[in-house]
Amino acid sequence: MKKQRKKVLLAAVAMLSGIGAFAQGNGTAGINEATQMVTSYFDPATQLIYAIGAVVGLIGGVKVYNKFSSGDPDTSKTAASWFGACIFLIVAATILRSFFL
Repeated sequence: MKKQRKKVLLAAVAMLSGIGAFAQGNGTAGINEATQMVTSYFDPATQLIYAIGAVVGLIGGVKVYNKFSSGDPDTSKTAASWFGACIFLIVAATILRSFFL
């Protein structure tokens, strides 16, 4: 009975180790597919960031105009912060695109 168990156990170990050997590979195809999928998202993402920057710029322009019209002395600070936010979005999108593609 013990010899029977040992033979079954040995056969199971041999079969499982053989399956592991056939399943191994270098993974190049998977890495290439993942790279292609990630790079395909950059064009729409860049366009989305540019659109968000445009909307933020328009909202900022209206906010600065309202402050300027009301005579608020803090207008230049608000204008600089909104302008900086728009520039940051554009530069960040461009740098990310050039870094990853």
